[in-house]
Amino acid sequence: MGRPSKYPRELRERAVRMVAEVRPDYPSEYAAMSAVAQMLGVGSPETVRGWIRRGQVDTGVRPGVTSEAQAEIKRLTRENAELRRANEILKAASAFFAAELDRPHAK
Repeated sequence: MGRPSKYPRELRERAVRMVAEVRPDYPSEYAAMSAVAQMLGVGSPETVRGWIRRGQVDTGVRPGVTSEAQAEIKRLTRENAELRRANEILKAASAFFAAELDRPHAK
């Protein structure tokens, strides 16, 4: 996901259910989304459309990367970056200590 939603999860779920329920009363799915967005005080029908599409991907109705998979990819990307930084630090330390061992020391 991205930034946290300004809409609670319950409202998003309710909007998705409402669109499915009122869809037969409207000439298009987008018209139903617009009506539901207005009824629930959601800023844009596009917001509701996004919630519906995300739900379809998550349930396997629509192809795409699920929310769970996206979260795992994000976590692994962060972990990978952290490991790369740690590896660079270890390489620098290794080079420093190797140079110290090669340097002649006065006894």
